[in-house]
Amino acid sequence: MADKPKFNKTALKQQRDALAKYQKFLPILMLKKMQLQMVLRQMEPVIESKRKEAADMAAGVLPWAGLLTDPAADVEDFLQIQDVKVRKDNIAGVEVPEFDSVVFKDVPYSLFATPAWLDKALEYLGRLVAAREELKVLLEKESLLREELRTTTQRVNLFEKKLIPELRENIRRIKIFLGDEETAAVGRAKLAKGKLSKAA
Repeated sequence: MADKPKFNKTALKQQRDALAKYQKFLPILMLKKMQLQMVLRQMEPVIESKRKEAADMAAGVLPWAGLLTDPAADVEDFLQIQDVKVRKDNIAGVEVPEFDSVVFKDVPYSLFATPAWLDKALEYLGRLVAAREELKVLLEKESLLREELRTTTQRVNLFEKKLIPELRENIRRIKIFLGDEETAAVGRAKLAKGKLSKAA
């Protein structure tokens, strides 16, 4: 949008059309901003809860962490992530990840050649890994939504504080200019008419 519009009826129409377009689009942007803020507020306790769950589970490993150093059963050999299943969701026009599950590689092992505690350890550590992966996905989702909120807020501010006031001011100035022109034209016409009648 040019800073100095032309002072004619075409420019006036263009400025009015632009203003109407921005005024129609602004409520949509404001609604999107409010929706993003609401979703982010709802996510905060969910993320905090998942952080606490992962921390509690990690603390739960400490009493038997010494067993994990047993050379007869290297847990890392048996607990390998094959896939983190994530589906896509759409929140206020933003595509975000939603955690589904963690799929571990099926690593066969002998029940006789490994310690008795291995099954329970793998089950517990699998839940811990899944909680951490879910937290990762939640943080990625939060990051995407925060970035979109930042962009949307900038657009709302641009519309509210710059574009719409500028267009209103341009329309006001063009209307004043056109009004003055019209008044001057009427004055000139009266003057010309007066000269013509004197000449006649």
